[in-house]
Amino acid sequence: MDMAIILRQVSYMYDAKSLLKQTALEHVDLEFGQGVLTGIAGASGSGKSTLLQLLNGILLPTEGTVSVLDVTLAAGKKPPKLRSLRKRVGLVFQFPEQQLFAATLEEDLCFGPINFGVSPAEAASQARQAMQRMGLDESLLARHPLQLSGGQRRKAAIASVLAMDPDILVLDEPGATLDQESRAELTELLCKLCREEGKTVIIVTHRMDELLPYADRWVIMHEGQAAFSGTPRMLVDQAEKLAGCGLTIPQPIGYWLQLEKAFGLEGESPCFSPAALAARLARLIHAEKRKERVYA
Repeated sequence: MDMAIILRQVSYMYDAKSLLKQTALEHVDLEFGQGVLTGIAGASGSGKSTLLQLLNGILLPTEGTVSVLDVTLAAGKKPPKLRSLRKRVGLVFQFPEQQLFAATLEEDLCFGPINFGVSPAEAASQARQAMQRMGLDESLLARHPLQLSGGQRRKAAIASVLAMDPDILVLDEPGATLDQESRAELTELLCKLCREEGKTVIIVTHRMDELLPYADRWVIMHEGQAAFSGTPRMLVDQAEKLAGCGLTIPQPIGYWLQLEKAFGLEGESPCFSPAALAARLARLIHAEKRKERVYA
């Protein structure tokens, strides 16, 4: 698998040159595959948001290197190609108000492309395409961002990044403040961008249970370090680590562990959505009943 992002021995310290210095990340080694949807979880203050800001050059490492596509950000060296990097790595903040600031939504969505040298006409076209990809009606382009609902603002913030057609999409709690139905719809859209368009998608979340059915890989942050990095199967096998990282075991993992114990499914690829779990349980029960009839 080709890697979109590689972190090697990355540390980051806030106010590094003052007496108030604070270590946010310490000796982090991580890899993010191209076209992969990765979930990042961790308790508050574990370093998740700092990690995201290193991925598009908002922050630069205090130690180590961050390699993103063809750009390497190294501690103590002048960062190269930052303008290009920020076009190719779209960062969506937790609160859309932080990146929707113009008088109309269309101005917001056109700002990024125009800033990177696209003509106003082409930028308007890219804005409309981004709206369509996020399932937003083009009529909303004439509105002020504050006239949108919470869910629409969240999608619009993502659309403002998609308008620049980034290779990598990095999102900090995209479902924050949304109801469960809106969060599910948004997660489906983000998964579609990964599966159908080949985008590398990285999502920080406090709701692991809702992202588990979609994520290809997981990173668990704890006290500035990557305590876990691996596949959902590996996460199930090491679920006990979550408690040590200040997290509870998500219900889907708990349910799957019960199925494993009851039916001897150790090592099998787990399923996490309610529908998939129910279907797997139904098949297992059906198989058990067939065995009973055979040996009756």
